[in-house]
Amino acid sequence: MTDLNQFLARAERVLERLEAILPAAPTPPDWNAAIAFRWRRRRNAAGLVAVTHPHQIRLDDLQDIDDKKERIVANTRQFLAGKRANNVLLTGARGTGKSSLVKAVLNEFAADGLRVIEVDKDDLVDLPDIVELLEGRPERFILFTDDLSFEDGEPAYKALKSILDGSLAAVPDNVLIYATSNRRHLMPEYFAENAATVHKDGEVHPAEAVEEKISLSERFGLWISFYPFSQDEYLAVVKHWLGEFGVPPEAIPAARGDALQWALLRGSRSGRVAWQFARDYAGRFEA
Repeated sequence: MTDLNQFLARAERVLERLEAILPAAPTPPDWNAAIAFRWRRRRNAAGLVAVTHPHQIRLDDLQDIDDKKERIVANTRQFLAGKRANNVLLTGARGTGKSSLVKAVLNEFAADGLRVIEVDKDDLVDLPDIVELLEGRPERFILFTDDLSFEDGEPAYKALKSILDGSLAAVPDNVLIYATSNRRHLMPEYFAENAATVHKDGEVHPAEAVEEKISLSERFGLWISFYPFSQDEYLAVVKHWLGEFGVPPEAIPAARGDALQWALLRGSRSGRVAWQFARDYAGRFEA
């Protein structure tokens, strides 16, 4: 009997050590603490962390993308009403308002029960655990991944593909995925893949490899494409933000030359560059 007790005591100590190593099951957060959350993995634990100070950008702050706003707002309204809605992929030029549009949608509809959970690309493998936490909740959740792109063989690629459309278990109807990317098809593409006679790395059916890459982006039902701003569009955004930052109206026309020079030095005309210039210019008027 003594030997049995010693064995059980040793087994219990081993189990305690294993529990310290194995990841703990995620626990639900305080859903009333915030309207936005981040999925964070620390050591062996993962869970949702409240974003106590989300970016307070408004839909009206996003200039010269009215058609894009209309499409994503319509899709989100359908989602909040319990109607059919699509996962959304926002692609295109950097700094043109892709992620800002998602943040603005949250601020617009938070009072209607919309919540956003930001998930880093490397944590997409945890999507099944995240979805399990959200199932049955009265809120409507957007899982948001910013600047999404994959290299060949990344495990997060297959995890996202499965959760979008390929898993045996259906995603709850209170969850959608909104993602932004500079790549329309989310993965690198090579000239060799377009040559049917070239078999890269022994690939017998190169066309099927191309189809595999395209298949992920096609699982997003709604594509919204963004393009670089024209000079007039860029200056209109500059004017808006200068007004928002308190620059006197009579001083705004004088900023035109500086705004164009700023964009030239940055090598880009975009909403982000316009916002950054306006912050710099407005700072000159602050006491």
